[in-house]
Amino acid sequence: MPLSSPVRALIYVQHLLGIGHLQRSLRLAAGLAQQGFEVELASGGRPHALFKAESVKLRQLPPVYSPDGSFSRLLDSNDEEIDEHWRSTRRQQLLDIFTAFAPQVLITETFPFGRRMMRFELIPLLEAARKQSQNIQIIASIRDILQPKSKPGRNQEVCDLIERYYDHVLVHGDSQVACLADSFDLADRIADKVSYSGYISQSKNQLTAEGEGLDEVLVSAGGSATGLAILKTAIAARPLSSLNHLHWRILVSPSIDEVQFQMLANPANEGISIERNRPDFSELMQRARLSISQAGYNTVTDILGSKVAAVVIPYAEADEIEQSKRADLLQHRGRLVALSQDRLSVSSLCNAIEQACNLNTTLEVNLAGATNSAKLIYRWLQQKETAK
Repeated sequence: MPLSSPVRALIYVQHLLGIGHLQRSLRLAAGLAQQGFEVELASGGRPHALFKAESVKLRQLPPVYSPDGSFSRLLDSNDEEIDEHWRSTRRQQLLDIFTAFAPQVLITETFPFGRRMMRFELIPLLEAARKQSQNIQIIASIRDILQPKSKPGRNQEVCDLIERYYDHVLVHGDSQVACLADSFDLADRIADKVSYSGYISQSKNQLTAEGEGLDEVLVSAGGSATGLAILKTAIAARPLSSLNHLHWRILVSPSIDEVQFQMLANPANEGISIERNRPDFSELMQRARLSISQAGYNTVTDILGSKVAAVVIPYAEADEIEQSKRADLLQHRGRLVALSQDRLSVSSLCNAIEQACNLNTTLEVNLAGATNSAKLIYRWLQQKETAK
């Protein structure tokens, strides 16, 4: 049964260090828009020139970011610590966006499973949504693997918020690879609200020139400066690798400064091209013989959407274990080779490359997460309207 009016969906996303959360939310927004939703995306992180569907309206909030992986300090666009006045101003802007748009669907990316430091604006947003209408669908949008909570009581707090405010928890992963219980101890308590959409993969955009990137080694290190050691080690490993006859393409995050970039781009590195991150990364992955990367959600989704052999070095600083869990699960399934950050060296990387090249790179995984999310949300809205 069709709904009585066009569906308006507001997505809230706050990226603090890298850009993975923002990329995934933009892909989700595009998927909703393709299915006929009217979508606005409220972004609270620093602006980035990423692909956005023309039909999606981006609402940029005053940006805030974390200077490191500890997430103990939040800085504004002037690199100053945010204060109560800043919080009050941004909270009101977010509430104004919500009121003006009056969405039937509110999606909070990561929260309440993370982004606890943003409660100053998210709790008022959730309260406003519930006061506006009991028919609104409030959905928590999370990736396949969460960073487990270290402090007692935090998982209980998450469940309390889910039970109080949320209709659904949408896990953007494949339960055949990873279940919520793998990284959230109280998953059973909220099991009746949990659905799996499949991984949200990049839409197919023909951006790469014909013939470019074929049968090469693609080296990347995500959207932050933490992967510099991976790039340096890969460059040093090429002459000793069994793939030294192939072209190696090194993609460098804009978070790595120009001095370091120039040091990487040494003209003595024959057979290697070094350039900044590219918007056609997914297509380059499709064409490559081997990928060397971290194990962030978006990069791994690109790996799963291709037949490329892969070595991943999970980000593991500041007690982060999310990428390590994802890498271990996929290594167990035989899809890639995981090399821990503390074991990264030229010799260990060369060995990992040999192992990866001997793997069967075919693994059936649900990669239609954006489309499936839209269909699930539409069905939930239909059910709610029918129940009136």
